[in-house]
Amino acid sequence: MNQPGQVRAALLDQLSDLDTLVPQPVVVGVDIPMGLSDTGPRDCDRAARAALGRPRGSSVFPAPLRCMIDAEDYPEACAIGRAKCGRALSRQAWNIVPLIRAMDGFLRERRDWAERIHEVHPEVSFMVWNGGSPMTHNKKRSAGDWERAALIEQNLPGALAATKRALAGQRYAPDDLVDAVAAFWSAGRIARGQAVSMPEAPERDAYGLPMVIRA
Repeated sequence: MNQPGQVRAALLDQLSDLDTLVPQPVVVGVDIPMGLSDTGPRDCDRAARAALGRPRGSSVFPAPLRCMIDAEDYPEACAIGRAKCGRALSRQAWNIVPLIRAMDGFLRERRDWAERIHEVHPEVSFMVWNGGSPMTHNKKRSAGDWERAALIEQNLPGALAATKRALAGQRYAPDDLVDAVAAFWSAGRIARGQAVSMPEAPERDAYGLPMVIRA
């Protein structure tokens, strides 16, 4: 990006709102599991956790099994997991199941977008962006916010400020905006064919969706 200070930002209410963007994005990076296993943990989650190490690896929690996303409640999802592969589902993963379910349905219905939307993980993005070194501090702490913002400003000067101006008066979590800029950075690398893939040779789920995290 030649003029990062002119980057645009908007909050979309639903995935179909991607159709309203002008110009249409070539690549979209999303911090939501895409491609769901039927039997056990995804290789991409394990690879990302291993690459990040401790303590940042704990931010990558195993995605739910496909059969879990239609469970009516958390206990049912855990029961399904124990029966299928001997493990329950983390509360963090259950909390984003509605987002996973919406993304899964959208990708299966809209194959035109399925080719353009890619799963990323902000901590993996920041690690790659930082020359292979994971962030030192938790993103929820002031030191973590500072080191991520400093990395963004060093490489995309003015981008974070531009996104804040564009979203003035709207409600969002500050760390989510920082994560979104990291996803944006990874999307650019994907578009240019420069992204790393975890794992290098990803598997596909029962619906042909890749199970891979890119950065």
